[in-house]
Amino acid sequence: MKRQLFDDGHEAFRATVRTFLEREFTPHREQWERDGIVSREAWRAAGRQGLLGLAVPEEYGGGGTADFRHSAVLAEEFARAGAAGFAVPLHNDIIGPYLTSLAAEEQKRRWLPGFCSGETVSAVAMTEPGAGSDLQGIRTSAVDKGDHWVLNGSKTFISNGILADLVVVVARTTPEGGAKGLSLFVVERGAEGFERGRNLDKIGQKAQDTAELFFRDVRVPKENLLGELHGAFGHLMANLPQERLTIAVGSAAAAEHLLEATKRYVKEREAFGGPISRFQHIRFEIAEMATECAVTRTFVDRCIADHGAGELDAVHASMAKWWATELYKRVADRCLQLHGGYGYMAEYPVARAFTDGRVQTIYGGTTEIMKEIIGRALLA
Repeated sequence: MKRQLFDDGHEAFRATVRTFLEREFTPHREQWERDGIVSREAWRAAGRQGLLGLAVPEEYGGGGTADFRHSAVLAEEFARAGAAGFAVPLHNDIIGPYLTSLAAEEQKRRWLPGFCSGETVSAVAMTEPGAGSDLQGIRTSAVDKGDHWVLNGSKTFISNGILADLVVVVARTTPEGGAKGLSLFVVERGAEGFERGRNLDKIGQKAQDTAELFFRDVRVPKENLLGELHGAFGHLMANLPQERLTIAVGSAAAAEHLLEATKRYVKEREAFGGPISRFQHIRFEIAEMATECAVTRTFVDRCIADHGAGELDAVHASMAKWWATELYKRVADRCLQLHGGYGYMAEYPVARAFTDGRVQTIYGGTTEIMKEIIGRALLA
């Protein structure tokens, strides 16, 4: 089915992103996976190409487009290139909205130009060792000292944790429990008492620097409070639908790419005197995955369109996230099986996709949390 979501401008942008990845990512992927981190030069190259801060107003150095379809194109191409470790969609579509929608004018002028040029890499620190998806369990605290805040606590599983120059930290600003006493603070590289732990050793996304962060009596200037005091929970809830849609977009595209690669493989791979594509089981597997991908693509595209119109709610974003990521997991597993022993070899894209994609059903809210959100809304 021909997609009706994009126009010629979006497709021209797709060609730009694809060329950028072929030039700036693919030649360096293996080295970055060995290093456990993407080079800063790659971020600066993305900035020069205009791939950072797509939705940031032009006056701050951004692309000045509120059309989420450009972000969708970028997420799709990064997924198809296997650029799981190069967290540009995270930077643009998950962290960017906090800065553009909540930052005061002085904060925008201080942070956004570097955000768009690639000189400033960003991260968001929510997850804690004892509080995963449960934001109400956050223990990191910020205490008002009059002319500054003092931040104490720790975070874990933070993407861009080693590279990040700006970290949006969720901290408790009232002693009471629950969600109402949370606030957002921007901690900048070099702040005294801000330390980074080890670059975590993961089973996939090896080029993505994922770290533990520690805050020990970190003095945070009053002007680094982001958004409303005690308003973090509302701010987070407002941005989560786009975060989950971004993950769904990448997952659907990655599943489609794996399917295409596997179709080529089964037509070329020979066994028992001919290509394995002649076996009914193989044809049925391909038929099932193609149908699932097509149905998923239709729903995700509708969610993209609804989001652009300001009509995507938390329920449908959660549906898209859990369905597309679980699809990606199933497709990666089945495609690896169809590759046989070669699918288990790290040099084959299907092997990388199998390990890189496994986390998709976990971050941004686990599948179980997505089902809980949907179920509560339907049975309210």
